[in-house]
Amino acid sequence: MTNDEGADQRSAVGHSSFVIRHSSLVLGVTGGVATGKTSFVRVLLRRIPAELFDADRAAHELLESDRATQDAVRAAFGAEVFDSDGRPDRARIREMVFSDELQRRRLEDILHPAIRARWTALAAQTQRAGGWLCVDIPLLYETGVEENFDRIVVVACSAATQRRRLQERGLDAEAGGRIIAAQLDLGMKINKADHVIWNDSTEACLDGQAALLAGWLRQYYG
Repeated sequence: MTNDEGADQRSAVGHSSFVIRHSSLVLGVTGGVATGKTSFVRVLLRRIPAELFDADRAAHELLESDRATQDAVRAAFGAEVFDSDGRPDRARIREMVFSDELQRRRLEDILHPAIRARWTALAAQTQRAGGWLCVDIPLLYETGVEENFDRIVVVACSAATQRRRLQERGLDAEAGGRIIAAQLDLGMKINKADHVIWNDSTEACLDGQAALLAGWLRQYYG
């Protein structure tokens, strides 16, 4: 979306009699670890006619079944990050990359281009067909792909809630802190976002916010 298109659309938000409608929508959903992106996407997709691309799921699929990715990981980190069945040990890889920034960047250099190729191809297809695509992408801002999206949603919560959720996943405070530190500051993501969802409460509250966003999206992209 160009700057001129964005300015026109902002004008439309302020003046209900002047509405620009778009034939397709590529929506990016991001946030921080344990802020509840997956939960929000689940409730949002009940309300909008969008296909989903899950970047985390794509990363898991590449590690589990893509031979070129596995070979690159083995060359970068050694055979010790694979289990006895020859499958990547994701817990060991996570521990390694979040304790060493250089190792984390090496893994990102392997995974991110392949993941980006998948969702950008799907986005192009969606735009040609005039459809809707929701891309759940945790490192949207970190990878500098903002210009690929018509709108960006940041799902956020308080730091205390984020830490509690990480502990509930079995991560201690130190490990959770390293993962949070590896991502762009959540406040900066909020400032960059087109829409912010605050996920510190119940799923009913989350669904209410999804309903409001879905209504807005249908007005300008429906």
